Amino acid sequence: MALCGCDQPTQASQADGFDFFVLALSWSPSYCEAEGERANRQQCDSARPYHFIVHGLWPQFEDGYPEFCDANVLRTETRLESRMLDIMPSRGLIRHQWKKHGTCSGLSQDTYFDKVRAARERVTIPPIAPEAGQYRSVSPAEVERAFMQSNPGLGEDHIAVTCDRHRLREVRICMTADLEYRSCPQVDRRACNRRSIVMPPARGR
Repeated sequence: MALCGCDQPTQASQADGFDFFVLALSWSPSYCEAEGERANRQQCDSARPYHFIVHGLWPQFEDGYPEFCDANVLRTETRLESRMLDIMPSRGLIRHQWKKHGTCSGLSQDTYFDKVRAARERVTIPPIAPEAGQYRSVSPAEVERAFMQSNPGLGEDHIAVTCDRHRLREVRICMTADLEYRSCPQVDRRACNRRSIVMPPARGR
């Protein structure tokens, strides 16, 4: 199993429809710690203690995924970015996700980001955050079970946990276009295979 949790993009830049979405929820403290000085300051220097944030909502094929589907993509509108900052706390992240993934959804900017929010609201985050200032050791299976217990209908083949060498990085949940949970073998195959990983504590006050 690959530790990054990545799939390879398809050769075609245009998405002639797609098969499902992946909602990627990033454990923000891991991103901030791993990236250090390269981390996005809007997210990592905030006084707000971000926990799971939306990395993106990604159109997927059963094998591979489309990306950068519109060479003439328009920059995301400032008022739309402001509307999304509570769940995607970086304007750069919002812009990149629209350019790379949103343009492959066949949706307008407003409709795509409405879909992102609806997908996030579909998922209840379980109470697994570490105590303030403390690291928490968990297994990928433990994280999956916590999400499944908090989200009736979410099954083992609908979710994958990704990691780096020792940190929890993301929880990825597969959904239909109507945001129902669905199986996704290609995503599950690339889940973290470490026995134990850590969740760094949230920054901020």
